[in-house]
Amino acid sequence: MTEKEWWIYRGPGSAEEKIARLAEQRPPWREFTGTQDPQYSPPETCGPIWHETYRRGEGYVPDVAEKDAVNTALYLRRPLLVTGKPGSGKSTLAYSIAVDLKLGPVLHWPITSRTSLRDGLYQYDAIGRLHDANLRNLQGVPTAPVDPSIAPYLRLGPLGTALLPQNKPRVLLIDEIDKGDIDLPGDLLTVFEEGAFEIPELARVAAQQSKVKIGTHDDPQTQVRVEGGRVQCRSFPVVVLTSNGERDFPPPFLRRCIRLHMEPPGREKLTQIVRQRLGLDTTVDEGYKDLIEAFLDRRIDGDLATDQLLNAVQLRLKGAWSDSGDREQFLEAVLQRLTGPSSA
Repeated sequence: MTEKEWWIYRGPGSAEEKIARLAEQRPPWREFTGTQDPQYSPPETCGPIWHETYRRGEGYVPDVAEKDAVNTALYLRRPLLVTGKPGSGKSTLAYSIAVDLKLGPVLHWPITSRTSLRDGLYQYDAIGRLHDANLRNLQGVPTAPVDPSIAPYLRLGPLGTALLPQNKPRVLLIDEIDKGDIDLPGDLLTVFEEGAFEIPELARVAAQQSKVKIGTHDDPQTQVRVEGGRVQCRSFPVVVLTSNGERDFPPPFLRRCIRLHMEPPGREKLTQIVRQRLGLDTTVDEGYKDLIEAFLDRRIDGDLATDQLLNAVQLRLKGAWSDSGDREQFLEAVLQRLTGPSSA
C-alpha cells in the first residue's frame, strides 16, 4: 500500500523524522505552553511495559481510512473517537500508533459506570493521609502549620500523566467511554480544549508550597514537579477514545473529536492480520485459510472478534483439535458467537 506524503502515522521516514514533521504542523489555535520538568523523563521504548505496548501494536493492520483518520487527529491535535463492534481492533489502534511513532507505553484508562473525570486526572488518598496524621498525633509528633506531606498521597492518573508537559506526546487510550456516566464526555471538554487541569489540593497550598513532586500513572515512585497546583501540557497527547456504540454523545463533544467507525475486517484484511500477528510464511503456511472462511461464515449469524480467529489459527498450528471429526466441535469451542443464536 502506497504511503501518502502527508501521513505521520504509517507515513514516510523514521519515527524521529515523523515527530519532527508533526511538531512543525501545529495549528496556532492548538498551541500549549507547559514548562517541562527537566528532572522528569517518561518511560522509554524499552522494559516490560513498553514490550506489552509493542506486543499489542506491532502486528496491527490499519486500512487507508484508519490511517487518514489517525493522521487528521494528529495534525489537528484532537481526540480520535473510534466506534465499532467489540473485537474490531479499536483499542489495538492506540498501541499501533505508539509503536509506529515510538511514543512510549500507552496510558490506558478503562471506563466504567462509576468513573469520574478526577479518576483520570489524579488520585488523592485522603484516608491514608488522615490515618498517618492520627498516627503521628498518637506518637506525639507535632503537626506543622502547613503540612508538606500531601505529595505522597497524590498520584497522577492516566489522563493527568498524558497532559504532563513534554516535547513528544504520549498516547492515551480512553477505553469504552460509552460505559461511563452521562456527564463524563462533557466533563472532558474543558480539559481537551485547554490541555490543562488543576489539582485543588495543591492549589490551596500553592502560596506556601508552590512546587510539589508527585507520582505518575506509569510509576508512583517516579516523581514529577507540579507548579502552582496546575498541570499544563506542551504537546497535546494522542487521545484515542473507543466506543461500542451503546449510546450517543452530545454534539459539543463530537464536534471536538475526529470520528472513525471501524467495520469488521473482510477476508483480505483478516488474511493480513493472521500473517502478521502470527508471523506466517505466506509461501508455506496455508492451513489457516479454511479457518478464515469458517470465521466469515459464522460471523453472518452473529458477531465474532478477530482475536477468536487468531486463537483458532494458533491452535491449528500447534496441532490441537487435529482429528478431522472434531472440526465442528472445534469451531464451536473457539469461534463461539458474541451475539446471535448461539451466544448465550
